Amino acid sequence: MTRFGGPGTGMLVTMLAIVAPGQGAQTPGMLTAWLEVPGAADHLAAAARASGIDLVGHGTTSDADTIRDTAIAQPLIVATSLMALRAVLDGRDVAEVAGVVAGHSVGEFSAVAAAGMMADDEAVALVSRRAALMAQAAAENPSGMAAVLGGDSDEVEAAIAAAGAWPANVNGGGQVVAAGAHEAIAALVDAPPAKARIMPLQVAGAFHTPLMGSARVAFEDIVTGWPANDPRVALLSNADGTVVTDAAEALRRLASQITSPVRWDLCQERLAELGVTGILELAPGGVLTGLARRTLPDVARLAIKGPDDIDAARAFVAEHAAEHG
Repeated sequence: MTRFGGPGTGMLVTMLAIVAPGQGAQTPGMLTAWLEVPGAADHLAAAARASGIDLVGHGTTSDADTIRDTAIAQPLIVATSLMALRAVLDGRDVAEVAGVVAGHSVGEFSAVAAAGMMADDEAVALVSRRAALMAQAAAENPSGMAAVLGGDSDEVEAAIAAAGAWPANVNGGGQVVAAGAHEAIAALVDAPPAKARIMPLQVAGAFHTPLMGSARVAFEDIVTGWPANDPRVALLSNADGTVVTDAAEALRRLASQITSPVRWDLCQERLAELGVTGILELAPGGVLTGLARRTLPDVARLAIKGPDDIDAARAFVAEHAAEHG
């Protein structure tokens, strides 16, 4: 996508969006190669102290079942995303290069740090509190999630409701993630909407639904007193794609997100409205650029999957970060 500064200006305008993936993006051993990158080990050590979790151990030697645990997965993903961001920017501030930041579900905590609301280790500390509360809520309410791929949107919504589940993620591109009790997910699998495919997901609970109510209430108390600055970069909210400019409002939305659906479709619509020309997805990347390929086909995109992508990411940032006359 190319935008111009105005008729007759001859100015090519570029805008970089930095996006952060959510839970499920983690893979065993994903941090092993990163430990060779200067500064990465120190960044992860600070995140580990903030979370009280052995993030390096879980990111190098733990198996898939271990890192699927919500209490581990969420801080691990946020720490990895922010480590990759700092490695790519190499001391530059996000506000110097990006016009907007956003994160999918738990990735919104990465986005909050990228927007300058709090330090990276503070974001990891905060998300660790969320993760523990959500893990507890999931244990209290056995439940799960399933991706609904394809189908008519109205029919998909009706089928999810008929099964007794909720639309937890509306991702765009014909992808909706349903969540609910195991019985509800089983009912959806047995009675899928027309022309849709159901894919059960290996997650520990029905995130972004009323079944996470106890976690939301407890987390609201935590974020109420959490120190934060107003965002210094446009920060998109998962709730509706709104640009949030106030720290207290951003924190409130982080809490409400626990029981509310992630509207990534609306976040992508807002990226288009803002005139984004390049989307850089932080590690462990791939999911969000995959969605953008279908919904924002004219926007350039690059996913950071490992340290081998650092040079390409720096070139991508340079290409989309500034205005060219």
